[in-house]
Amino acid sequence: MQCIATFETTHMAILFEKSFRKEGLSVKIVPVPRSISSSCGLACRFPCDQKDYIIKTCKEKGIEIQSFHEIE
Repeated sequence: MQCIATFETTHMAILFEKSFRKEGLSVKIVPVPRSISSSCGLACRFPCDQKDYIIKTCKEKGIEIQSFHEIE
């Protein structure tokens, strides 16, 4: 199972990917799936088992996430 984080701005998507890749997490910028809408059109995919850590770290670093979605 993978999770998708969506963002209001492209800047936040890039900051998210850069921050978590630096920590060695498997994070990748992807286009927002058609079934999900986002203002900037970019999302980041990551393993769902890391979601709690990612939420906590985003709050600490000021990375603004619009929403989370689980995909198969």
